[in-house]
Amino acid sequence: MFAKGQTVIGYMEQLAPKHLAEEWDNVGLQLGSLQKEISGVLVALDVNDAIVDEAIAKGCNLIIAHHAIIFRPIKGIQTDTPMGKLYEKLIKNDIAVYISHTNLDVAEGGMNDWMADALGIENGAPIKDIHTEQLSKLVVFVPKDHHQKVLDAILNAGAGWIGNYSHCSFNIEGYGTFVPREGSDPYIGEAGKMERAEEIRIETIVPLSIRNKVVQAMLKAHPYEEVAYDLYSMDLKGRSLGLGRVGKLKEPTTLGEFIETVKRGLKVDHVRVVGDLNRPVRKAAVMGGSGAKYYNSAIFKGADVLVTGDVDYHTAQDAFLAGIALIDPGHNAEKIMKEHVAEWMSGKLTEHKYDTAVYASQIDTEPFKFL
Repeated sequence: MFAKGQTVIGYMEQLAPKHLAEEWDNVGLQLGSLQKEISGVLVALDVNDAIVDEAIAKGCNLIIAHHAIIFRPIKGIQTDTPMGKLYEKLIKNDIAVYISHTNLDVAEGGMNDWMADALGIENGAPIKDIHTEQLSKLVVFVPKDHHQKVLDAILNAGAGWIGNYSHCSFNIEGYGTFVPREGSDPYIGEAGKMERAEEIRIETIVPLSIRNKVVQAMLKAHPYEEVAYDLYSMDLKGRSLGLGRVGKLKEPTTLGEFIETVKRGLKVDHVRVVGDLNRPVRKAAVMGGSGAKYYNSAIFKGADVLVTGDVDYHTAQDAFLAGIALIDPGHNAEKIMKEHVAEWMSGKLTEHKYDTAVYASQIDTEPFKFL
């Protein structure tokens, strides 16, 4: 059984929720339809003619890519232009294109965490905070004999995180009263008679991003026909999510030695470097894509070196004067996402017993030649 397009994208948005994308970004479905069964998914960094041919050859009717094929508003599609021909080929072969860009960069367990892991950066924190999770307080009243079942359902759905502590809740015993009216089907009591039930009040923290998931898990586990619960907005903020990652290296090193780590970890043959190769490196920052403008934020977070792509001449000069080293592995270093996203999606589809195939693109879309 193949998964529906909306199901596949639902899994993708568990990994990289769309609301994490920056305001200027264009993410989501950019071409085609998700109202169909998905026979195969091709995960790519970019979408070009060779990628589309690869999708066709592999029987894929959905491409999940990092870089948009439509970034600015289109006034027309002319099929005798390179991009027009690309759109035409996608449409004629019924291949949908879904983009996950800055939301995948920002997401916990996404692009920048993968890059940080590849470089040996431990406990990486964002270089630039751009999103702070909104929290709600969930309160629900549960009969004593179902307390543990409902509590487990709520916490296992992801509620109850405070900092590095999970499964946090407060529970207090009390009595609930109610009168089942005509037509009701009460778990406790009789229609028309006041019932006084021993109940436990559960309180816990729920991030906005998973609130519906937690509530549905709670309602499914709760025995009452009508569940009494409240959700309160909180001034307390949750985790900060943002661009890039910065943290200590597993082992202190030199800039020259760290360059080799970058080349191995990001699978690139060449890098551009700013800084003394003998300088010590204890704390490193990484940002996928074009992140050189954030070198001051990396300095503020204590980084000795920033690894990022597309470093321009004047930014390199300014960073050198500011005292931070730069390593530029190229924008294409973001290709690390292909294997990770494919593995994530394949795991989700297998878990739910779908036959939809998932492939990491084998096409290298690096536009530069290094001679």
